[in-house]
Amino acid sequence: MTDLIDLARGKPGTDDYTAAEIEVLEGLEPVRRRPGMYIGGTDSAALHHLVAELLDNAMDEAVAGFATRIEIELQEGNRVTVKDNGRGIPVDPHPKFPKKSALEVILTTLHSGGKFQNKAYQTAGGLHGVGVSVVNALAETLEVEVARNKTLWRQTYAKGAPKGPPKSQGMVQNRRGTSISFVPDPEIFGAKAAFEPERLHRMARSKAYLFRGVEIRWSCDAALVQGKAVPEKDVFHFPAGLTDFLETLLDGRDTVVPLPFAGETDLAEGQGRIEWAVAFPIDEEAYQGYYCNTVPTALGGTHEQGFRAALLKAIRSHAERTSYKKASVLTADDITGGAAILVSLFYKTPQFQGQTKERLVSPEVARLVEVACRDRFELWLGEHPAAATALLDHLVMRAEERLARKKSKDVKRQTATRKLRLPGKLADCSISDRPGTEIFIVEGDSAGGSAKQARARETQAILPLRGKILNVASATADKLNANRELQDLTTALGCGVGKHCRIDDLRYEKVIIMCDADVDGAHIAALLMTFFFREMRPLIERGHLFIAQPPLFRLSHGGTVEYARDEAHRERLMATTFKGKKNVEVGRFKGLGEMNPKQLKETTMDPATRQLLQVEIHDVEGKPTAEIIEDLMGKKPELRFRFIQENAKLVEELDV
Repeated sequence: MTDLIDLARGKPGTDDYTAAEIEVLEGLEPVRRRPGMYIGGTDSAALHHLVAELLDNAMDEAVAGFATRIEIELQEGNRVTVKDNGRGIPVDPHPKFPKKSALEVILTTLHSGGKFQNKAYQTAGGLHGVGVSVVNALAETLEVEVARNKTLWRQTYAKGAPKGPPKSQGMVQNRRGTSISFVPDPEIFGAKAAFEPERLHRMARSKAYLFRGVEIRWSCDAALVQGKAVPEKDVFHFPAGLTDFLETLLDGRDTVVPLPFAGETDLAEGQGRIEWAVAFPIDEEAYQGYYCNTVPTALGGTHEQGFRAALLKAIRSHAERTSYKKASVLTADDITGGAAILVSLFYKTPQFQGQTKERLVSPEVARLVEVACRDRFELWLGEHPAAATALLDHLVMRAEERLARKKSKDVKRQTATRKLRLPGKLADCSISDRPGTEIFIVEGDSAGGSAKQARARETQAILPLRGKILNVASATADKLNANRELQDLTTALGCGVGKHCRIDDLRYEKVIIMCDADVDGAHIAALLMTFFFREMRPLIERGHLFIAQPPLFRLSHGGTVEYARDEAHRERLMATTFKGKKNVEVGRFKGLGEMNPKQLKETTMDPATRQLLQVEIHDVEGKPTAEIIEDLMGKKPELRFRFIQENAKLVEELDV
């Protein structure tokens, strides 16, 4: 940044570049200098990824058949402990580093561990050998205990450095395995960074679903879950695995066919195994969860490609065998778009995209999964002919409506006799007329789930989006047309985009952007407003676009509960409603997904109690809105740089 500023001022940079400028980072120093390379950043998601790394290691012990129980505990002081009853990390001297124990090598050396070969683990989620060492590097303090051969060993670390060798704590009975307890370093994550009980509780439960042979015990300090829908203690054990997970997702909803397609099988060539559970809910509120070696792959990957291909080819084959000719128009999206799908792959040598493992990229997996699952699905269809016919009818209807939308490039409001097939994640309202209807565009599946429970089903629709949408001000037309999230949004609204935008065909009276009350939420709202301004400007000009105002704070004392939009509002409430009262409980919401449905409805969605901001188009100091958007969101970074230089003096508080 200094070089950029000097260049903007006409000052050349220094040309001194010698061997002295070449740094060699050793040990765990690269992790502390560049944590984003290892955990994707230093935000809340990265913070919780540290716990996921420890849980993945414990799950690897369970999947290998050496552990039956995992414990996760959240304590005051932002401390998390993950414990298993597996074999325990070896503590004897390492052959390559005889002066260090294997335990210390694993905790202080990148790319070390027992998962590079298939001797200690047949399948594993932690394959890069950096997981636990990264946790150690980014921890202010870390304590590890290992129980092996009836002896307990303990070693402590500070910011990745050992405070001494492992020390024997004496003999122990009826204990084995590894326990790691750590506090994340505030120098890395910030002084306000804190683990969220809801997120860790959900993480522990999802891991238990993925391997039916493990029991996961959750515990949390009572003060951390007070007033939240998270228990202080919980035990997760699901004998039916993904089938139990699917039942929880469906939550009693009606499905097209009564029985789910569920099962498991080995992969060819002894490469591993795969488990799946699929259902087709009538409301078409889709869910897709793909996992590899118990690691969630949020962006899918080759196992998703293989499974989608297996479903499509099996259905087409069954339709051809039963002379169901209309099935020839089906695509994989027609099948999976409105389905609840869970797939858990256990594979010996997976390749992931990045250390955070969001996508599986092993090319051979697509073929192995397709071969393993196609025949099973085709057999299932043959064994349930009535269900297969009902499913084909349902899927062909989806395909026909997709083709009709493509042909007309328009979406008409659903009639009273036939439900229009809209984007799978859209939970539509039930009335057919536009007056009085609203669609909430929300950030992520977690907030979307809460919003769906909080809405008034008759008049309020919910469309969750996956993360930050495309910046249309800097994207090419090809990227804009190929973006799935924007396609879903355009389809749901039904009025078209660009020169084809006909606002009279808008399916809802109000379009409401509902994002978290933080910087990321404001960024997503800015991206959405940019999209509407560029592609659906009449929607703003006619007063259809609004921004929800979720609260940032919850204040309570006795039976009195109030919500504050920001810190200034909080202070006004403290000076009025709670004036003179001691021990007022003040909680800060980290996101919409943290609110329970009742709170979300009362504060943000109920027309009787909420506050909305209407989006309008105004010039600023004589400068047209279009120019301002081009400066801030367009393709030329030098315009943004100039804006920052001209307005930096106006910043009073920086939230990063």
